[in-house]
Amino acid sequence: MRRSGRESLNAGRAEWLNMANEGKISTDGGQGLGQNPFGALAGLNLPSGTAQAAGTAPAKTALPSKNRGRVDIKRTTAGRGGKTVTVVTGFMGIGLPEKESLCKKMRNACGCGGTVKDGAIEIQGDQREKIATILSEAGFRPVFAGG
Repeated sequence: MRRSGRESLNAGRAEWLNMANEGKISTDGGQGLGQNPFGALAGLNLPSGTAQAAGTAPAKTALPSKNRGRVDIKRTTAGRGGKTVTVVTGFMGIGLPEKESLCKKMRNACGCGGTVKDGAIEIQGDQREKIATILSEAGFRPVFAGG
C-alpha cells in the first residue's frame, strides 16, 4: 500500500513523537504519596495557624537608647568663601573610625560631601535636620548651636 506524501509525513511525525517520549516521566499529576507525612501530628491537638496564638504575642518594648552624650550642630560660613557648612562637634569617647562611619552615613543621607577634621565632622550645606536625626539614631543628643 502506497501512502501519499501527506500521509507519510503524518505517520513519520507520529513515529518520531513516540520515540521522543520513551523514558520520560509524565507530569500530569500521577499517583498520590500514599500516606500523609504530617498525618501523625493530627492527634496531638496542636494549634493551627501561626506558631503563636492570637493575643499571646510578646509586646514590643522600646529599647532604651544609649546616652552617648551631647553633640553640637553648628552652621558656619567663616573662612569658606561664603559656602555654608554644617559642623558637628563635641564627641566624647568615640574614635576616628566611628566618626568616619557617622560621616559616611551623613554624606549618604544628605547627598553631599563631607569630612572629619580635627575631631569634628563637616558636611557641606545646611543639613542640620538630617544630621540631627542620624545622630539621635546613633544614641547621641544633638543640640543646635550658633546661628
